[in-house]
Amino acid sequence: MQTLTPFRCERVVINRLAYNVRHWGPDDAPLLLMLHGWMDSSASFQFTVDALRHAWHVVAPDWRGYGQSEWLNRRYWFADYYADLDALLDRYSPGAPARIVGHSMGGGVASIYGGARPDRIAGLLMVDFLGLQPNAIDEAPGRIRAWLDHARGTPKLRAYASREQLAARLLQFNPRLLPERAAFLATHCATELPDGQYVVACDPWHKIPSPHLYRIEEVMACWRAMTAPVLLVTADEGYVQQRFGKSPDELQRRMNCFAKGSVARIDDCGHNVQHDRPEMLAGLIESFFATVPGC
Repeated sequence: MQTLTPFRCERVVINRLAYNVRHWGPDDAPLLLMLHGWMDSSASFQFTVDALRHAWHVVAPDWRGYGQSEWLNRRYWFADYYADLDALLDRYSPGAPARIVGHSMGGGVASIYGGARPDRIAGLLMVDFLGLQPNAIDEAPGRIRAWLDHARGTPKLRAYASREQLAARLLQFNPRLLPERAAFLATHCATELPDGQYVVACDPWHKIPSPHLYRIEEVMACWRAMTAPVLLVTADEGYVQQRFGKSPDELQRRMNCFAKGSVARIDDCGHNVQHDRPEMLAGLIESFFATVPGC
């Protein structure tokens, strides 16, 4: 069994919310910011950190409403994540642009933010995310209606009788996940309910569908404003391939937005690359940032 790299957690105030920020490695090592995806938390990067070969100070926050960060217990506004990233960079990389690894939603937040503040990102490695499929205009009434209907009740997550049961469910969901990794995730990416059951450590209000249409042209405008190098890491069974594998022209159209964009693919891998192929992901992280000026 691989030895786990020790981590420590810091409690900080970000935009008036209590944020949990996980740290690995010495404080004086080069900074690497890791941003987790939707319905996940910072501990998800443990196996990737374990596979890094060089000394890094890895900083990974639990986004608002995830992990041990403060939960709103009400509906969320996505744009708040841009403001949270802005504040996190002010705190942890105030004098220099940052190296960022963003998985899924984390990559989406960082890539849009990078168009608004291109001077704050030195390089971005996006893990299995290149935007969503756009909505048709006539979907708008139904999306708003669904948002209103869901908000009438209190959303809940599936609960498990024990951490072992949750680990078994993770293994069932992802056959590539090693049992020891499932046990780790069931411990560090879960929370205990007052009745003694366990749920994934995510505010269930994240499950409420957005009332807004997804506007890819607005997202692409932000990507075109980015100046930092961008590496998109795809998985052969991941979301990018599912969404754009049969539409290579659309994938290329989106990648062409980045002034310095490139793509690397990992085979025999699902969306959670940091779980399935952490060694390969770590290698790509270190090789990518070795080529980024100033890194």
